[in-house]
Formats: sequence, structure tokens, C-alpha cells
Amino acid sequence: MTKALLLVIFLIGLIAQFVKPVGDALEGKAYLGGALLSLVGYVLYAEVQRLNTAHEVQREETGVLHAVARRLEEELQRLSEGVRHLDEGRLLGARELVTPDDLKAEFEKALEAGGDVRLSAMGFTGETFARPLERILESIPENPQRTLRIRVLVPDFTQSIEVPGLVGADGKVTDAPAFRMSLARQIEGHEALLKRQAVRMRHKRQGDLDVQFRAMHMSPSLKLYLINDDQVFEGIYDKIELRHGEYDSGSPAGEGDEASGGQILDLLGYDSLLTRWRWDEDQRSRDVIARRQRLFDTFWDVAHELSEISARSGARAS
Repeated sequence: MTKALLLVIFLIGLIAQFVKPVGDALEGKAYLGGALLSLVGYVLYAEVQRLNTAHEVQREETGVLHAVARRLEEELQRLSEGVRHLDEGRLLGARELVTPDDLKAEFEKALEAGGDVRLSAMGFTGETFARPLERILESIPENPQRTLRIRVLVPDFTQSIEVPGLVGADGKVTDAPAFRMSLARQIEGHEALLKRQAVRMRHKRQGDLDVQFRAMHMSPSLKLYLINDDQVFEGIYDKIELRHGEYDSGSPAGEGDEASGGQILDLLGYDSLLTRWRWDEDQRSRDVIARRQRLFDTFWDVAHELSEISARSGARAS
């Protein structure tokens, strides 16, 4: 509109220069020219104001957009951080911490499924493995096709060891032979407990059971349980108990550790949390399961039969 008005004024002025009647007509119209100029100025002023207003609105909108963009970026960072923590949690969740009761439930599932079941354990005396398993075997469903192979690896308590041991009056740990022999007898009892189940399972048509215990000279620290090739549970004996008892490093059972100022240093793990690894979760889990299986199999191959160790210990005692 402004352009058209200016163009009209220009054309009239141009015509006035060459057409005398038009020039004469305009000569006395000074007020009209001023009015036209005022009108043009007003139109120009209005256009400038409109452009300024539009620019201000655009700037405000740009500021709003920048603020929204910043908030979105912050929210994206927060979400990304949350996803990262979730991913880390998932990796550890794949290695979820479970209780001994959860472990028992997995034994039950594996045995109820039937087929070829392999359970392996490495621990202190095998008590937290053997006793729950005995109760499970008494109530599993009938399945003559079930085969169960149990392997238990324990320390050789017929040899000198310091943990578990005896802490003397000087605060140092030494071997506690009488305590060790009590642990060795406990292991033999757990082995017998499970082996008795083999006859009962055949009689109740629950399947075939093979039980093997082996021992090697090592301090008990790691709890390790394997269910077939599917799951691994591992933990540590994370509780230590110092107590006065009936054992010391040189006296037979029932004599003297309190008199000598000694205390039994014992390891407890009956309620320790276990880390679970599942084969079907991710590659890291599969790698860990394969490594733990190799570890157990290597120890198992070099360990001694429990009956061999018991016979050797009996021969030394006689």
C-alpha cells in the first residue's frame, strides 16, 4: 500500500512538470501535499511499528523456544542418565542377589522338571546344601526317568589349617585339630545323609541318584552352586564368629581352650546372600557361568575322594 501511494505521488508530480494545467492545479494545493506527506509518514510509521512489534514477538517466541529446548535437553540428559542406571541395574539385576531360600526353590524347580539333573556345590561342610536338598528329595514327584548327579567339594579338614582355627592368647590364629576333626565328621554325616536318599528314591520311583563328595586342602571362603549348565550361584562366608568352645590346638575335645585363653575362629554363611547368574540373560552371564564351571571342574578333578581321605586319616590315627 505504501509503495502504491508513493508511486502515485511521484507520477502526479512528474505529470505536473510537463502538463501545465496539472501543474497549475497543484500549485495552489500546498496543504494537500502536506496532507499527503503526513499520510505517507503515518503509513510508514505504522509499518515500522508493525515490524518492531513482529520482531519483538519473534524474539520472545525465540526465547521461549530456547527455554523449551533447554528444558528438553535437561530432561533428555536426565532420562539418559536414568536409562544408563537402569542398564547398569539390569546388568547387576542379571546378577541379582538371592537368599538360600531362593536357591532351594531353584533346586526344587530343576528336580520337578525331571530328566538329567546335575547339582554341584563347593562350600564349608556342605550342610546348607545337603540338609535342604534332603528334604526336597523326600517329596519330589515320581519320575523313574529322572537322573540326579550330586557333586560336593569341601576342604580337607584332615590336614592342618588356620581358617577355621584357634586364636590364642597372643591374638594369632593357629590350627585347631580337634575342631577340624569335628568338621570332618560333619561332612561325612552330610554325605551319608544324601546317599541314603538314593535307596529311597529308587524305592519310591523318583529316579536314580548318584552322590559324590570330594575334598582338597583349602580354606573355605567361596560358596559356589551350579544347576546344570543354566545357573550359577556364588557368595562368600561373610560372617566370622569368635567363640569359646571345647577345642584348642593341642587338647582333645572337651579340654582347655578357655583355660588357655583361646577362641575358635569360625566362618558362617548360612544366611549369606548369593549372586545369581543365568545363562539366558546376556553374554557376560554366559561367560561367568562357563568360567565357574571350569573352576569347579578343575578343582573337582584334582580333589580326593572323601572315602580315601577318611581312610588315610584313620590310618594316621591308628
